[in-house]
Parts: sequence; C-alpha cells; structure tokens
Amino acid sequence: MEALARHLTAWIAAEVTAAGGAGAVFGLSGGLDSAVVAALAARALPGRALGLVMPCHGDPQDVDDAAAVAARFAVSVSTVDLSPVHDALLEQLSLGASGIRDDRLAAANLKPRLRMTTLYAFANHLDYRVLGTDNRSELAVGYFTKYGDGGADLLPLGSLVKGEVRDLARHLGVPERIVAKPPSAGLWAGQTDEAEMGLTYEQLDAYLLTGAAPPAVKARVDALHAASAHKRALPRIAPKPGA
Repeated sequence: MEALARHLTAWIAAEVTAAGGAGAVFGLSGGLDSAVVAALAARALPGRALGLVMPCHGDPQDVDDAAAVAARFAVSVSTVDLSPVHDALLEQLSLGASGIRDDRLAAANLKPRLRMTTLYAFANHLDYRVLGTDNRSELAVGYFTKYGDGGADLLPLGSLVKGEVRDLARHLGVPERIVAKPPSAGLWAGQTDEAEMGLTYEQLDAYLLTGAAPPAVKARVDALHAASAHKRALPRIAPKPGA
C-alpha cells in the first residue's frame, strides 16, 4: 500500500506541475474517496492543497467527517454553503410547467454540478487544478454526475476499484468511521451508492478485476456501462459536409 500511496502522490505532484497549476483543490464530502484524495494531495502538495466543504441540504455528520479528515491530514479548508444557491436555482428552474422540482434525480444532480462550479471558481482564482474523487468502479458504470463530480482535471483514484480505495484509506490513516460508513453521493436523505446501482461494490469490483461474475451481475454491470458511455466520452464534433 505504501508503494501505491507514493506512486499516486508523485503522480499528482507531476501532473499538477505539468498542467501549470500552482496547487490543487478538491471537494471534501466526508466520504471515503474524498478523504483519500485529501490525504494524497496533502502529501503531494504540502501547503498548496485546498479542500472545499460544500454542504447542500445534506447530513450534518458529513460536514463533521470532512472536518475530521482536514484535521487528520492538515489540509486547508474553505466552506461554501450551497443550500441557498441550490434552492434559488431550483425555484427558477421550476417556474412554469417544467416539472424539474418533481424530478428527484434532475433536482438532486444540481448539487454535484454546483459543487463543480464552485471548485472551478476557486481553481480559477488560485490557479489550481481540480482533483476529482471518482474511482474505477464508479467510472465503469457511470455512477457519477456528468459535468458534476465527473468534471475534474485529474482523477487520482480512477484506476482503483472501491475495495482498493478502502484499503488505501486504512493505510493512510483515514478515520475508521469514514472508511466503514455506507458509500453515498448524498443526493437525498438515505441515498446509498449500492441501492442506486442495484449491486454491491464487492460484486462490481470482483467483475472488474477478474472479468467473472454471476450472470445477473454481469448483465447489470454491462448494461450500466453501455448506458453511461456518453459520460466517459468527449463531446462529439459534427464533421463538415462530405468529410
């Protein structure tokens, strides 16, 4: 695990420098993945890593957990409460007959998109680069919001399945309550990753690592992967006539 931690630490430092960044900014959600990114960023960019805590009608425990991570790894933190912005935007989007307020997923996805906007505002101001927190498991099935948490400059955990991220978290010293709590994107009360995906991370990780899975699991993962292909691709560019 220490070899992996050193590899990712060096990668972050090299990529931020190569991109001309003065440092890095990332979201601190109080969850496992963001805690690992915080720990790696603190190692890679001492004094030049900023965590943003961006509550938006979420569980107050998540804010406490984010603060615990920041304290554990001596990461600088700024807090931006997005709840009023979210409410104002949703109100405007719900005028007339749009129905967005009653579309739980569309309304919930405003939260990660507002967080992405906030991260890039700080990145612009500080000349930092944005570190995303998505892992290989989430990327494979499209379990991320397009132009939300999927909007980042660098993905340090993108080659690690969820179980590997958890092992790395324990090695780095992430507080155990954060390592052990059910993964959630915090889109609504009681929401969990596994319930939304319709399979466990253990099943998903095993399939990604070995290529083998029970037929129902294989079918579910393959269907999610195919349906989310647009999330992992750059925008398509229309060719000129006759090209």
